[in-house]
Amino acid sequence: MGILLAFAPFIAFALFDRFAGPNAGLIVAAVVAAGLILRGIAMRQSIKLLEVGTLVLFVALAIYAYVGREEWSLYGVRLWVDAGLMIVVLLTMAVGQPFTLQYARERVSPSLWSTPQFLRTNYVITGAWALAFLLLAVADWVLLKNPNTPRFVGFAVIAALLYGAFKFTSWYPQQLHHEGDVGSSH
Repeated sequence: MGILLAFAPFIAFALFDRFAGPNAGLIVAAVVAAGLILRGIAMRQSIKLLEVGTLVLFVALAIYAYVGREEWSLYGVRLWVDAGLMIVVLLTMAVGQPFTLQYARERVSPSLWSTPQFLRTNYVITGAWALAFLLLAVADWVLLKNPNTPRFVGFAVIAALLYGAFKFTSWYPQQLHHEGDVGSSH
């Protein structure tokens, strides 16, 4: 549930972007991201790197949109959001804390946390998410360059890539467990 909740700012962005425009969507997404962090603090949970990165991303894009008086197209702002999210995910890997690690630790025994298999599993899963966000950014760019493409195409691509990343997140650790790499439970 935790990793799904982490994507609430992006869902809020998509909804408000659709009905109130991209600038309003950016502000609402930043507020939802801040709310997730405050919720975590109130519940005495660890602050997640993905949540902090999401807050920074949406605040920065909202400031840029308002200060720069930027009026993005639907796919233009999605390109920035998806590329920014990919960068956030890659940065968590670069600092040695793949974003899935914090969520996985909430679901497995602490005895597994320091195993090389556990860390490797989280790098692989986080890499899969980075690939999904890269492909989303590429799809956004293609749709931006082809504005007559029906919106359902963009929705279908987003749904397929995110569904694939979610499925991989649950499938991969189970696959490793079935192969006997028990330290990789997720």
